[in-house]
Amino acid sequence: MFPVMTHALTYIDPFNFTTFRYGIAGIAFALLLLFREGQNSFRLKGERWGLAWLFGTLGFAGFGFLVFLGQSLAGPGGALTASIMMATMPMLGLLTIWALKKVRPHASTMSFILLSFSGVVLVITNGDVFAVLNSPISLAANLLLIAGALCWVLYTIGGSYFPGWSPLRYTTMTTLLGMISVVLIDLFLVGSGAISVPSAASIITIVPHLLYMALVAGLVAVLCWNVGNRIITPTNGVLFMDVVPITAFIVSALNGIVPTNMQITGAVITAMALVLNNLNQRKLAMLATQANTLKASTSH
Repeated sequence: MFPVMTHALTYIDPFNFTTFRYGIAGIAFALLLLFREGQNSFRLKGERWGLAWLFGTLGFAGFGFLVFLGQSLAGPGGALTASIMMATMPMLGLLTIWALKKVRPHASTMSFILLSFSGVVLVITNGDVFAVLNSPISLAANLLLIAGALCWVLYTIGGSYFPGWSPLRYTTMTTLLGMISVVLIDLFLVGSGAISVPSAASIITIVPHLLYMALVAGLVAVLCWNVGNRIITPTNGVLFMDVVPITAFIVSALNGIVPTNMQITGAVITAMALVLNNLNQRKLAMLATQANTLKASTSH
């Protein structure tokens, strides 16, 4: 996704691209939901439509606009930076659950969070923290990417607030409701002169990128993501974001943008932290289950 966007962003801004992308994906989702679950699945009377709109706005306007704007600001190496930021989602998820549900991470989990972010820092700074801090554009790009990643974490967790909806319905309805925000923001930016309407030539050039991002990285990926998270829970699901830097690094290298040794080291550190933390979470859950079983047996 990110290497594809590197080329697309040279022809179109991230706001118009996101509008086209999720507009196409939204239509495809709607047709799929209509075919699978019928017209009644579109009815929102008595449903938490406001919450669905909020999660849709975070997932599609928030993630799409912030991440790709950050990638655009980061320059040619933006795909590498964006991909490693996506690998922070498991840790951001734990911190978000702590904030929303008051479930404080274990001390060992906090140590893995710090280890993960240390790897991220190595990638985005290439070992030179002060250079990034002294560069407003680099700092802004990184902050936008983190904010975008957080938006997607919130969107993923949002699925747990709609247990009565199928993953397809959650995906479709949040996409359609989120598109309201996407279109309004895009129209405001065009009307204010912040961005311009893309030319026909630019749109024709990015058609292959748009089809991939809308139908593969949009329709297929988002639906599979929500189905998978419903099965294995968001805590385990976001671990798979660790695959993003690996694919992005490989594709970018094939396109001539080779990551430095420092960036590779940082990516390895982040990956190790994510995997070790997931194993640690499983161990803590097992110990908690054993403790509850022992407590129940001694109470009889």
